[in-house]
Amino acid sequence: MAGDGFNTRAVGSGEIKDEKYGNVVTPIFENATFIYPNNNSGRKEDTHTGDSYIYSRWGNPTVSALEEKYAALEGVKNSLVFSTGMAAITSLMLSLDLGRKKVLSVIDLYGQTLSFFKNKFTRMTGTGVDLVPTDTLNNMTISSKEYGAVYLESITNPSIKVADIAKIGRICRDENIKLIVDATFASPFNQNPSGMNADYVVHSGTKYLNGHSDTMSGFIGSNEDLNLQFDMRKNLGGSIDSLQAYLVQRGMKTLGLRMERHNSNAMAIAEFLEENSNVLEVFYPGLEDSPYHDIAGRNLKGNGGMLSFRVRGGLEGARKFLFSLKHVSPAPSLGGVESLATLPVDTSHGSVNAEDRKIMGVTEDMVRFSVGIEDVDDLIEDISNSLSQIG
Repeated sequence: MAGDGFNTRAVGSGEIKDEKYGNVVTPIFENATFIYPNNNSGRKEDTHTGDSYIYSRWGNPTVSALEEKYAALEGVKNSLVFSTGMAAITSLMLSLDLGRKKVLSVIDLYGQTLSFFKNKFTRMTGTGVDLVPTDTLNNMTISSKEYGAVYLESITNPSIKVADIAKIGRICRDENIKLIVDATFASPFNQNPSGMNADYVVHSGTKYLNGHSDTMSGFIGSNEDLNLQFDMRKNLGGSIDSLQAYLVQRGMKTLGLRMERHNSNAMAIAEFLEENSNVLEVFYPGLEDSPYHDIAGRNLKGNGGMLSFRVRGGLEGARKFLFSLKHVSPAPSLGGVESLATLPVDTSHGSVNAEDRKIMGVTEDMVRFSVGIEDVDDLIEDISNSLSQIG
């Protein structure tokens, strides 16, 4: 189905249809274990082992169907799904053999990813990590004599900086450096990093891929084999169960439709916020005066549904705004059909020290806004009314 359009692949790829039953959608194989060895001539094999299914921590038909759908949308040959995004990230990083070379990562990261790199990764692997701002990475020369891998977020959480993957990918390819891209904020609809020389793409499937804030998952996609990462998933136990896999697969069928609305709603809200006197600064690459507008044009097919902005009144003003909203829930996470707003200093980056937050541009008055698919006029009215409460 490689030649089919995005929505066609979203609906049709990876579906398990059994002629004996005539099912239209993939069944939920709620099995911990399977008959093994399965010598049936018509048996289905786990794509990761080449053998029949044996145990759902290793593999499960519903999970395999989800992985095939994700690979079709991400444009990669191989994929793995995990119980959470962090399970995917940590399993991938712990499986890499970089010799004595270090990892170069942006410091503009989701708080838990940053904590993993600063507090655990080096201790567990002996591999050093250098952290630099996204702007620095976008403009620096990277040498394979020092680094074996580069890690970045294509759109950063929560400051909405955009990495120049097209440029960084060329450097990493020429230097034979592994490039790992967390493209959660972009989604496969707006960006496919593997087409820009990324060796591994990771997503928190909890967000846009599922799209309904009711299940958790994480993904790794690559054109390289994922045998080491598959073994890491088995060993660490970060496997997703079949019911969760079914729900994520169901959500992914509407990813293209949802992202079109996320993109357009976020653009309209960003333009509104720019004109509001109680807003100090807006972070969204779709705005023409954004410092990332040109980079986004080279790297993204759409600017996404995530934006951040600073409000008057500091932390008190931000909290007052947050809890005056009516249609928008004050909650962490993102990428669902419903709009969510949160203060990073209270949630995703509450554990990040003040010095790192300053480098990242995460201020106490920053609101991170996950724009949903509601009617945009209703959202703008709600935001306007809440901003008016600041004073």
